[in-house]
This record gives sequence, C-alpha cells and structure tokens, in this order.
Amino acid sequence: MSQVGKYIYCIIEEKYDRNFGTIGIGNRKDLVSTLCYNGISAVISDTLMSKYVINRENLMDHEKVIEQVMKDYTVLPVRFCTIASTLEEIRNLLRRRYPEFKRLLREMDNKIEMGLKVVWKDMDAIFGEISSANKLIKKLKSNIAGLDQDIKIEAGREVQKDLVKKKQDEKEIITRRLKRISVDVKENDTAGDSMLLNLACLIDRTHEKEFDNTINDLAAEYENRFFFKYVGPIPPFNFVNIEIT
Repeated sequence: MSQVGKYIYCIIEEKYDRNFGTIGIGNRKDLVSTLCYNGISAVISDTLMSKYVINRENLMDHEKVIEQVMKDYTVLPVRFCTIASTLEEIRNLLRRRYPEFKRLLREMDNKIEMGLKVVWKDMDAIFGEISSANKLIKKLKSNIAGLDQDIKIEAGREVQKDLVKKKQDEKEIITRRLKRISVDVKENDTAGDSMLLNLACLIDRTHEKEFDNTINDLAAEYENRFFFKYVGPIPPFNFVNIEIT
C-alpha cells in the first residue's frame, strides 16, 4: 500500500482552519484545507508519496487549486510537486521560514499577475521592412540566385540581426506603457520569429481595469501590426515560487 503524504500548494495569511473542497491534485478527490501556524497557513491535501509527472493535466490541477484559493486570499505559490511526509514537517516549515513568508505576504498583498503575449501579424511585411531598410540585404537579395552559399548564409545572418533589433525597438514601445501601471514586469522566453513578447506583469488588484484599458488601447492602436493574447488575473507564479527542500 502506498504511503500517504501532504501536498503543499501555497502559503496564505489565515489563522483559522479553512476547507476549499475536494479539489486536490491527481483526480483523487482529496480535500484541500489549511494547516495554520501563528497567523499563516499552508494550503494542503492528502496525496500519495510519489512524484507527479510534469504534464499539462497535473500542472493545471496544481494551478487550479491555487487559483481557487486566490479568490479569497493573497497567495504565495509553492513549487509544483512539493510533498511533505507529515503535518509536523509542514508546521516546522512554517515556523522556520515564518519571517520570510510574512515578508512575501506583505509584498504580494492584493497583487495579481497578468500574462501577455504579443505577435507580429504579417511576417512577410516585417521581413520586407528589414530588406528595404538594409542596403546590404537589398543588394544581396537582388542577385541571390547567383550567389554562393557562404554569401547567402551571411545575408540570412544580417536579416536575423536586424530582426532582433526590430523586436527590441518595437517591444520597448509596449513594455514602456505597461511598466507605468505595473509593480513589476518579467520577460519570459519567446518562441519563433513572430513573437515579440511573452510578459508577466505584477499589478495591484485595484489597477486591473486600468491594465485592461491599456491593453485594449494598444490593440486598437496597433490593430494591423500586432496580435495581443492576454490572460489573467492569475496567481503570481512568475514572481513567487516557494521552493521547499
């Protein structure tokens, strides 16, 4: 028979026992509840003492619990698949890292995360702009059929160099606007030539409408150039990720 442990989802400020329903990870219908210590609590559920595979379903289960808790609390997300053997182990954790958790709860009080991806709509037009603005690329392209492979590679490198600069220049326009209404902004990795930005923005809950309006204004202003994909509010996964060893 597999040993049962305690899965830790997040840390919140709560001095009373709280029940969040049978929404635990792993499709086992485990009850999610709090374990309190001196005004702060770990949000936990029973779970088998085995590692969860990092896949979409398990990650979504983990995040859904934290999102449910976030409806009523400021949350400090704990790293995926953090499992304690006993309740006493969790109490010791809360006791040992109490000052750190209290500080982070103050810093994250009333904060939410908004995610934004920005993509160029027409890459043919973007590459056309790069070619038109760069005399060397224009010259190489005019006679590309007659060029040897090394020069073609050089032309490709020149295009990529200009593409990186163009991305930097254009994404700065967007990030500058969002930084005005954000507590913090983090740039995550982008994928492919067309994606300019993959941003996580930490904002105060009271500025959510202002943030929405700013995104809508940007989308209207650059309707023919950028596609904006925007999610939130979500827990501050990119700004707090409690690791427990």
